[in-house]
Amino acid sequence: MTADSVLRRKVAVRSDDRGGGETGARAWRTAFARVARDMVGLDLAVPVLRDDRRSLAELLDLVPERALLAVLEGPGNGLGLLVMSPELTASVIESQTIGRVIAGPVLPRRPTRTDAAMSAGLIDGALAALETALATAPDLTWTAGFRYASFLEDARPLDLLLDDIPYRVLICDLDIAAGARQGRLLLALPAEGRGPKPAPAPAPGETPATAQAWQAALSGAVLGADVAVEAVITRIRLPLSQAMALEPGMVLPLPDARLDRIALQGPGGQPLGTGRLGQNRGSRALKMDDIGGDAASPHARQTEIAPRSAPLDSAPAETPATDPPPPALARSA
Repeated sequence: MTADSVLRRKVAVRSDDRGGGETGARAWRTAFARVARDMVGLDLAVPVLRDDRRSLAELLDLVPERALLAVLEGPGNGLGLLVMSPELTASVIESQTIGRVIAGPVLPRRPTRTDAAMSAGLIDGALAALETALATAPDLTWTAGFRYASFLEDARPLDLLLDDIPYRVLICDLDIAAGARQGRLLLALPAEGRGPKPAPAPAPGETPATAQAWQAALSGAVLGADVAVEAVITRIRLPLSQAMALEPGMVLPLPDARLDRIALQGPGGQPLGTGRLGQNRGSRALKMDDIGGDAASPHARQTEIAPRSAPLDSAPAETPATDPPPPALARSA
């Protein structure tokens, strides 16, 4: 064991000693114990919990023999690892099959795919509860989104399967069924979080439920607001003197107009996409070809004078119009 590893172990932060708001370690201790009780009827206490940062090589050294190895998949194709000691695995299986934990040591055996299948619901439930508990905490970015993906029969493939990056490791020493057994649970996730940012913390006196309801109501109001969208056939340049001299009946050339390349723009000329003119139920419509991107505004560089297209029907286009030759002239309003 290197001196760096010993030093890192000595200064590892225990969740009980951290101040401030909720942390991943605190939330994981509560989440796993509560879900184990509610889902499989297993009583757990976590007298010791260590929160550490380890390299991949150091992580692999922590995996005990005959442990259940669950590979987790999360945001950005990130992979994590959940390790259940033989004592914990046996207790989870016994609670689901005979309704109680048999006191004493467990029989030495390798976990099977059946053990993993019977434990997958508990693993996913605990990870979901962890994510909920950290909804407004900074640790959400490295804990959110991970779920059970697969089972490994032994630890040998882990050094090839997992990325060689730093991992945040939570190690729980467990008191199972009021002292009937002692076990260990290990959760390792990429230290550089790829998950969502935490939601704003509730205001003083506001519960998480009311804060979530307020956020949902605000989102609904914003998404339901009307936004003006324009379909632009082309844009032309005119000297200011000619623009000021425009009169009804004058003819303006539109050399670059194309009905199969119409720009859809939002407020302030923000490009939304491109499409072609068509029809739907007898009304003019626009069939979208592109959404977003630089190509969404083919006329963006010419911004002086822009004749607006005719109003469009809100329904999607069923059939595009046959491409006509580009219009050569348009009358000014």
